[in-house]
Amino acid sequence: MAMAVANCCFSLLTYTVKFRCCVSSQRYLAKSHHSIASVTCKAVVNHKRRPSSNRDGELKEGVSQKKSSRKSKDERSYILDDDDGIRGKRKAGRSQSAAFKSFGGQRKDKKEPKFDMKEQQVEPQNLKDAAFLDAVVKVYCTHTEPDYSLPWQKQRQYTSTGSAFMIGNGKLLTNAHCVEHYTQVKVKRRGDDTKYVAKVLARGVDCDIALLSVESEEFWGAEPLEFGCLPRLQDAVTVVGYPLGGDTISVTKGVVSRIEVTSYAHGSSDLLGIQIDAAINPGNSGGPAFSDQGECIGVAFQVYRSEEVENIGYVIPTTVVSHFLNDYERNGRYTGFPSLGVLLQKLENPALRACLKVNSNEGVLVRRVEPISDANRVLKEGDVIVSFDDVNVGCEGTVPFRSNERIAFRYLISQRFTGDVAELGIIRAGSFIKVKVVLNPRVNLVPYHVDGGQPSYLIIAGLVFTPLSEPLMEEECEDSIGLKLLAKSRYSLARFKGEQIVIVSQVLANEVNFGYEEMSNQQVLKFNGTQIKNIHHLAHLVDSCKNKYLVFEFEDNYLVVLEREAASASSFHILKDYGIPSERSSDLSEPYVDSLEDNQAAVQDFGNSPISNLEIGFDGLLWA
Repeated sequence: MAMAVANCCFSLLTYTVKFRCCVSSQRYLAKSHHSIASVTCKAVVNHKRRPSSNRDGELKEGVSQKKSSRKSKDERSYILDDDDGIRGKRKAGRSQSAAFKSFGGQRKDKKEPKFDMKEQQVEPQNLKDAAFLDAVVKVYCTHTEPDYSLPWQKQRQYTSTGSAFMIGNGKLLTNAHCVEHYTQVKVKRRGDDTKYVAKVLARGVDCDIALLSVESEEFWGAEPLEFGCLPRLQDAVTVVGYPLGGDTISVTKGVVSRIEVTSYAHGSSDLLGIQIDAAINPGNSGGPAFSDQGECIGVAFQVYRSEEVENIGYVIPTTVVSHFLNDYERNGRYTGFPSLGVLLQKLENPALRACLKVNSNEGVLVRRVEPISDANRVLKEGDVIVSFDDVNVGCEGTVPFRSNERIAFRYLISQRFTGDVAELGIIRAGSFIKVKVVLNPRVNLVPYHVDGGQPSYLIIAGLVFTPLSEPLMEEECEDSIGLKLLAKSRYSLARFKGEQIVIVSQVLANEVNFGYEEMSNQQVLKFNGTQIKNIHHLAHLVDSCKNKYLVFEFEDNYLVVLEREAASASSFHILKDYGIPSERSSDLSEPYVDSLEDNQAAVQDFGNSPISNLEIGFDGLLWA
């Protein structure tokens, strides 16, 4: 499934962006060893980044997407991101890489604005009840992103706008990407000139939903929207929001084109989605989509841009929204959508089914099980899952959906909550048995998003240690990251809870680290002979070390040896010379707690199975 979903749409000031893709500078790029040539992307965004220009209010024309010199059939899509305007994502498909990248650089040209005249605009009075429009508000967000290459500081702040709507009980709903790395969020009602401060109660990165609240009583007054059920194909749909092209509310209309498990670009997850042909533009993100009955059927959040297609937008259905809200109400916080934690293969080939002693035309093969998932306790490689909570699973990995449709098996898992127990019917060596599995959110060895806002770091004698993450890989390039580290981030599974790939991102030159200054983005494996589990473990080992030397072992038997007392004495001068406030992030000041599970974890090789919660490699493989 070469999904290319994205252009997450909230307004930013229009500008032209031209960028060159480095393989390692894009999210998930280790999924392909092919280099990516120069690409020019099309994005019309409403972005207020630096108020140094006197043309901030002037609309500019985006440039069109340009094919690379090595043309491939993969589909590329983009989130229109607050920070740099474009965040590209290429979904994994047949031998394709995936990417999710913020591209910097802002340039403005003198071309006149262009508008797509094919977009069908509808007057507000065509809605069954125009009063519903009063529940849709405009979101103003100020963002401050971490600097992952220099983890002790943050990047310069910028602003963006999006949409949200009232759902009752003093709460608003919008997209998670609209308030990503927020420092201040304000909202403004339709027809009002007052902005009110909003508080972010919860952010669901995987489902791209955020819950806001406004304390001011003056803000409220409009009737909250009512959620409707899942629409049918060809049902009329109306999208409302505050996209670019003006300051007032905008309404566009279309029909429901498709309902299936869809790739969510912001969260890098696969959940149920509604495809529509109504125009969704930057700024519509977080706005509601209505049925003809005036019920809210979902939240607009992303579009697919390609030269081959047009008018493909996506809406988060109310089933996903309800899951998010129920999760928040149950736990007082958002815990996430659960995962089964198995890599599956379709059983379409009759000979394959016969070899596995599967007599019926059903089931999916368990190809690999995540070590830290509960499924690792009851499932084995070679098992065939034929049912999930008594719902039969087809050989294509699909299950019945509504009256005469089928949908991906992952849909059933996404309907459950964290901690729920699911019953699986499996065929093992020809015998049918039932097993029970506790469902929990998937934990990636290399996280797609860094929780808490600020990345962890530890500076020892000028060596900057930090966990490898996808945002960090975005800021680096292929030569800097290295193919071996990229392969690990792509293919390796976490062997125990809390495991991280710890790297030296750079060396701050000083006499004490003489000869090591050229090191960058290399994984540290051991400290004084002890295997490193995560960066907190490394900080604990260094703090408790009494040896004369600090010995760090890296990939390919590369050694760094420092004198302990000299390293400790140099810390003050290094921090002062480079203007760094602390030698470690605040989270590493907490006491380190070791666990038996960590100590019992077996060494795991990588390279056999690509790892993703998306369909990968070819259509026969997918993560549940």
